[in-house]
Amino acid sequence: MSPVAHIPSHRKPRRAASTRALRAGVTGGFLTLAVAGAAVPASATENNAAPAESTLEMPTVSATLASTAAQTADATQQAASDYELQAQKDQAAAHAKAAAKKAKAEADRKAKEAREAARKAAAKRTAEAKAQAAKASRSAERTTLSTTASVSNASGNAATLISFLKAQLGKAYVLGSSGPSSYDCSGLTQAAFKQVGVSLPRVSQDQSTAGTPVSLDSLQPGDLLYWGSAGSAYHVGVYVGGGKFIGAQNPSTGIVERPLDYDMPTGAVRVL
Repeated sequence: MSPVAHIPSHRKPRRAASTRALRAGVTGGFLTLAVAGAAVPASATENNAAPAESTLEMPTVSATLASTAAQTADATQQAASDYELQAQKDQAAAHAKAAAKKAKAEADRKAKEAREAARKAAAKRTAEAKAQAAKASRSAERTTLSTTASVSNASGNAATLISFLKAQLGKAYVLGSSGPSSYDCSGLTQAAFKQVGVSLPRVSQDQSTAGTPVSLDSLQPGDLLYWGSAGSAYHVGVYVGGGKFIGAQNPSTGIVERPLDYDMPTGAVRVL
């Protein structure tokens, strides 16, 4: 027996060798990993046995896939931008619509107020026109009544006086003349009243106080009219009825018949 035959060995038992090798490659768009490795018995290692291999395939990103992904991201971002822009447009359109609605309501209100104002103005004008027409009608009635009364009262001496005056219409005005072819204002009135037996002073100042003063609202045919103040009148004529008078006006017109409002007299005196 060997002297060391019973001495236990202190060397640890050889474990099975585990060898792994990683190999990579790309095939058909896939990353191929070849993993070689397995528990190899010591005896096999010692005998140089080839280790076991296993192969795993993992997908990889090709250039086309990367480009497609980038395009998709860009499209998504563009869609988001378009959506935000459309939302802003919709909001602006809503605001514009609200503003337009408000403006239309305001315009309608103003138009309604304008129509109402125009209606009231038209109604006021109509009322005023009716009032004026009624006033004119009453005035015409009073004038007609006054004219009728005056004409009916123009009889006797007044009718003779007026007839003479009408016969002198168109003759010339000559200062200081008493007829028969021409007259001045007081010369005409003196000659007219002489036809009915009334003797008047020669000048207008004296004639203006030769009778009984009467109101211009109560005139009768044959009343003597004067312009200026009583006692210092500068012109005279004769009321012939119908709101008219006859007088020798001036060298330009001669003897004429005119309405009272042509040259409203200051006062009147009743001689007849």
